[in-house]
Amino acid sequence: MIDLNPEYWALSMFGSLLVGLFLGHPLAFVLGGLAVIFGLLGWGPTCLSMFINRTYGVMDNFVLTAIPLFIFMAQILTRARIADELFDALRYLFGSLRGGIAIAMVVFSTLFGACTGIIGASVVTMGLLGLPIMLNYGYDKRLSSGVICAGGSLGILIPPSIMLIIMGNEAGISVGKLFAGAIIPGLILSSLYIIYILIKCYIRPDLAPALSAEERASVSARRLLAMTLKSLIPPLLLIAGVLGTIFTGTATPTEAAAVGALVALLLTIAYRRFSWRDLYESMIETAKTTSMALIIVVGATCFTGVFLGIGGGDAVTNFILGIGMGKWGTFIIMMIILFVLGMFLDWIGIVMITFPVFLPIADQMGFDKLWFVVTMAVMLQDCFLTPPFGYALFFLRGVAPEEITTADIYWGAFPFWRLMEVGLIICILFPKTITWLPSVLIK
Repeated sequence: MIDLNPEYWALSMFGSLLVGLFLGHPLAFVLGGLAVIFGLLGWGPTCLSMFINRTYGVMDNFVLTAIPLFIFMAQILTRARIADELFDALRYLFGSLRGGIAIAMVVFSTLFGACTGIIGASVVTMGLLGLPIMLNYGYDKRLSSGVICAGGSLGILIPPSIMLIIMGNEAGISVGKLFAGAIIPGLILSSLYIIYILIKCYIRPDLAPALSAEERASVSARRLLAMTLKSLIPPLLLIAGVLGTIFTGTATPTEAAAVGALVALLLTIAYRRFSWRDLYESMIETAKTTSMALIIVVGATCFTGVFLGIGGGDAVTNFILGIGMGKWGTFIIMMIILFVLGMFLDWIGIVMITFPVFLPIADQMGFDKLWFVVTMAVMLQDCFLTPPFGYALFFLRGVAPEEITTADIYWGAFPFWRLMEVGLIICILFPKTITWLPSVLIK
């Protein structure tokens, strides 16, 4: 064992973490590997028993069972192509406006995010479905890219969200309350994106022209109404089925996830798009995604255990409180730390590493725990759009046409992650945007 000050341990562990990520190693194995190395150096062989206990704690956690169920629901809906008809209806519904297709994309993202809760599924689906259409209508490449990245990221905030499930589990907060608390902030972000598109396209009409009068007239009002109802009602029923059972106390989040998976499967049968091949592929992808998420959780919980055990948590806490910037200054520092970490780490790693440090500070400062956790969730939206490791940027890069460069995607995302910070400021100035709905829905 090496005897070092906690401050040196903290700097060494985070510095090694960044080195491992920049070398291109997977986050889960970087976290787990560093946990073993620093655990043996700073703690000795007894750290290995702690790893076993923490890993078993993840395996034995019933709440986390909701993760594969929600992922399976998302996979089924994506492969059933139910989203195609919904986007087509919204495209004609908003097409008469400048930037109408981009607005339709944001509305579609909000609804689709409430059905999936997975960034990859949302961004890839919208990239394949909406990006070619926007480019075909002469939309600006950067605006189109930014809309898809930002809209797709809403799925991790708007319930049912896998991130909120893990956050609730780590913070000891009811997942149902977190779901309710995140609804209005998610709608605020969605509204900010729409307002930005309207203003941007009013100033620069060439960026996103409206549909021609001839094309808009090709779909009658009656047909448009039928298209909208046919494509909109099933997803709304699915959302109501999942969230309604949670908010009314009829089912736990895990049970509600099972209900959602079943309803999604029934929808594919009702739409006559069920196939055994799609079911098989959905199960395989669910297993892959769940394994990826939970192995990160295991690596992160071991890393956090060592970090806290050798005094790193106390070192960070003393540093933040020692700056002496008061309640709100401390809050800003924590949000800045989240933003910086979001440039390099996946949200799972950020949650697992920061929660044991930030939550005691927030409690000491007198912040409402539910409000604080949801503000962290809003801030973590940034981590999907900020380079160099913004996951939404990479997901879109993987499906975007060759004419869209990586620079187009990065610059297209820039104004939207500024809008995310505006949304965070609104939630800070008006805390009822987070706390009101849970007080009404969850007793």
